[in-house]
Amino acid sequence: MARPSKFDREQAVEFAMNAFWKEGYEANSVKALSEKLGITRSSFYNAFGDREQLFDEALALYMRDSPDKAFREVAPGISIKALFTDTFRTVCKARSADTEARGCLVVNGVAELCGTHDTIGPKLQAAMLANLKRFETLLGWAVDNGELDPKTDVHALALAMETLLVGLNVLSKLVQDEGELWRTASTSLRALNLLEET
Repeated sequence: MARPSKFDREQAVEFAMNAFWKEGYEANSVKALSEKLGITRSSFYNAFGDREQLFDEALALYMRDSPDKAFREVAPGISIKALFTDTFRTVCKARSADTEARGCLVVNGVAELCGTHDTIGPKLQAAMLANLKRFETLLGWAVDNGELDPKTDVHALALAMETLLVGLNVLSKLVQDEGELWRTASTSLRALNLLEET
């Protein structure tokens, strides 16, 4: 993780995102981040406000490019089974390609900060719960378009999908073979009738 050659704010946010992602929030104090970025602490505060604000920006950047972003970007009328199949394939590919085995910044943050950090913890919790709600919406569309039985418990299925996504991101910190990750994901998707068979 090479530090920016000169201070560029956007590049610095990306650098901080990777530092938080790999090492965690608490390991990256203002002092540590300032040293890594090659700036003074006063310059840090002038640029970012404080560490929490920088983490918020880093998290927004991560969410913009995360491999599961398709879940947040689609509209009704698509095949939900195809969406789940394609997006979980993308997640498996991205996680296996990460040579640092960082997993997911949000999942890592939940494990580190929920219940211990009064401001960031609730934000991460809200992000995770928003994802769960989004899964419920997508699965409701699948019921509406006939891909799932009308009697499907979409809330229970959404919980299962959230568990699969979280578990896959944690597993990828230990298992980096794309085929093995996809075997895990596809087995669960098939069992839950959400795999698009090809």
